[in-house]
Amino acid sequence: MDYYKVLGLSRDATKDEIKEAFRDIAKKFHPDKHSASPKSVRDGATVRFKQASEAYEVLVDDHKRADYNFRSNFSNQGARSGSGYGYGYGYTYDSRKNNDYYGSKKATVSRFQIALGYINSRAFLLNVAFAGNRLKKQWNLYRRQKRLRKRNNGAPHFPGCMEVPWMNTQFNSAEIV
Repeated sequence: MDYYKVLGLSRDATKDEIKEAFRDIAKKFHPDKHSASPKSVRDGATVRFKQASEAYEVLVDDHKRADYNFRSNFSNQGARSGSGYGYGYGYTYDSRKNNDYYGSKKATVSRFQIALGYINSRAFLLNVAFAGNRLKKQWNLYRRQKRLRKRNNGAPHFPGCMEVPWMNTQFNSAEIV
């Protein structure tokens, strides 16, 4: 649902124009005005009033309006049919149509946007954290082995040589046998 179309406005409408358009639609479709009307007319007016209220709520708030404009530009202004604010991210799937998962006729998503979405996902960030922790352990092990080799003058720690602290000498493990 395009909130600008619901209120009959252009995308560069001011807050005053939004308020005025909402007041006109609210007067025309308010449920109390149609309480004596037939059920079909009353239900249609109620739906239009709710749509206008939702559109007004989003467009009058600067943060929500900026977010809505970004999302509707991202999804080419057509992929959020009936989804409501905050739930339609531009990805639709309609089994009655021959569209791909991203709704090729409704939304075009670049590979960069897909990659960015994946990089910001929780699973990816957890994998990066675990991999970083594993690399840190490997690096510490490497440094520890390097220090031992340096202390033993390049000889491997075990089983190449055996240090006997009370004799202050080194024996080769082949000589002990």
